[in-house]
Amino acid sequence: MKRLFFYLCCAAIVAAIVYSTLQVIKPPEKAKGKRNAENRIAVEVSPIETGEISDEGNFNGTILPKSKFVVAPKISGRLKKLHCEAGQVITKGTVVAEIEDDELVQAQIQSEAELAISKASLSESEAQLDISKRELERVQAMRQQKVSSQADVETANAHYKTMQARYQVNIAQVNQKEAVVKAAKIRLSYSKIEAIWSSGSDKRIVGERFQDEGAMLSANTPIISVIDIDPIIVAIDVVERDYFRLKIGQKANVSVKSLETNVFSGTVARISPFLDSSTRQARVEIEVANPDYLLKPGMFVAVHLGYKTRSNVIRIPMSSVARRNERQGIFLADLEKGMAKFVPVELGILQEDMVEIASPAISGKVVTLGHHLLQDNSLIYAEGMKLNGDEKNGGKPDETKSEKEIEKETDQAKSKSRKAG
Repeated sequence: MKRLFFYLCCAAIVAAIVYSTLQVIKPPEKAKGKRNAENRIAVEVSPIETGEISDEGNFNGTILPKSKFVVAPKISGRLKKLHCEAGQVITKGTVVAEIEDDELVQAQIQSEAELAISKASLSESEAQLDISKRELERVQAMRQQKVSSQADVETANAHYKTMQARYQVNIAQVNQKEAVVKAAKIRLSYSKIEAIWSSGSDKRIVGERFQDEGAMLSANTPIISVIDIDPIIVAIDVVERDYFRLKIGQKANVSVKSLETNVFSGTVARISPFLDSSTRQARVEIEVANPDYLLKPGMFVAVHLGYKTRSNVIRIPMSSVARRNERQGIFLADLEKGMAKFVPVELGILQEDMVEIASPAISGKVVTLGHHLLQDNSLIYAEGMKLNGDEKNGGKPDETKSEKEIEKETDQAKSKSRKAG
């Protein structure tokens, strides 16, 4: 009996707990005077401006030297001395290296000695020619006086011609030896390797060093490279849309993030006459003055080119442009009515985050954030807009909520809109 009573008590307790759990607390009804911000879409707006806008092009480019060549010996030999290092500034005609020249010096001495022998032979033949000439004249005079025979005249004449021919041979030998001496001097000069160029500035920089002193070199073995980086070249690739906007002499701004003075002025110097068939791009070279050698070949740079500028145009933030039903347009914000109207537009020049409205002529304010949730004539809420109470409150402002509570609700609505975007 006691056990039955215990079970009945437990059942009564469980029934009470279940009953109390099933009692659902009904949510409180919304305040009659609650603002209708909950039925609107929170957006951000920006005023439509009238001003100047520029058609611009922004590219990425690579810095290249204006010219680059390697210095190499014309003859083989051991590298005796290297007079420059990488990064050193040199002038036109600087001797950058020397090759051992002992054999070359000896060859020049020998050629000069042979030239001296040839000149001595020439002097001797010249004297003999003069003697033979006087002998011929003497014999001819004696013949006129019937003292000598015709045979004597012919013999003297033959000897004179022989001396004359020998004299011509000696002249040719002297010329030959002089040429040999000149060649020996030129070959000896090749032992001193100079950096020579014909155009551009007189100063250039040693780019790389390829050899060390003591190395055995053959002819045309590179020793150093010489580069010209004032002015320096910035190479960019442009597509067809930008290709026809460029012209020789057009100004450009080149910026380098890694430098404190990171903006340099340049000029379009060369435009490729064709677009590469594989990339559909054309190479454009911009010359930039670089007197302090701050810009180095291989640097990555940003290039800004201005095509044209228009004044007194309607411009809006690019973020306000939207598409609805395959049409491009914007949402004009009517803050008095709390509505956004979709207006199709034609865009013009784009400059960074601003875009020109070519047509139609518009004014007022435009939705810049939250328009992805809007349709034509959607209800909106923007900062600074005064909202009226709902229909139940007769359209009068609700004074039951504090200003801080209203601001909190507005911020929450904006946050939801951003997350949805």
